[in-house]
Amino acid sequence: MDNKRMSRKPMVDEKPKEFEENVVSVDRVARVVKGGRRFRFRALIVIGDRKGRVGVGIAKGADVTSAVSKAVDDAKKHVITVHLYKHTLPHDVEGRLAGAHVILKPASAGTGVIAGGVVRTVLESVGIQNALSKSLGSSNKVNNAYATLNALQQLRSADTWVTRASAPKKKVKNNEV
Repeated sequence: MDNKRMSRKPMVDEKPKEFEENVVSVDRVARVVKGGRRFRFRALIVIGDRKGRVGVGIAKGADVTSAVSKAVDDAKKHVITVHLYKHTLPHDVEGRLAGAHVILKPASAGTGVIAGGVVRTVLESVGIQNALSKSLGSSNKVNNAYATLNALQQLRSADTWVTRASAPKKKVKNNEV
């Protein structure tokens, strides 16, 4: 009986997906034409591998599935690499886009991601485990997503600004400690 069940399903060789896809919002949008309104769907998608790569995409389609697949393709075209430092941000950073203003700050281990809405989704998709954020200005999801991406693009790796050399040692005079 088990053989029959297994033979019914087509054998599809599934490879693991490169990116994890998060649907942030799906909205119904309309354009007004002579006969009335024509409805379409707009999808906002965040993709990420949780290892420092993230992308945001937005697209419209006649139905939800086409809008989502177009948005995923758009997000894959605009993937950025983010420099992380011990599962958090290397330094404070601000991102702006239109009326949206996002502030991101590093946090100590165990804090978690203190963020709301789309900012949390973007940070978790990157792989950040500890961070603080504040969203100021606009509450528009699209602008906040792109403002967060703008902030993440401004991050510099810790190797470029953290000094590894110790401070110069003081000279000791004649057996004085």
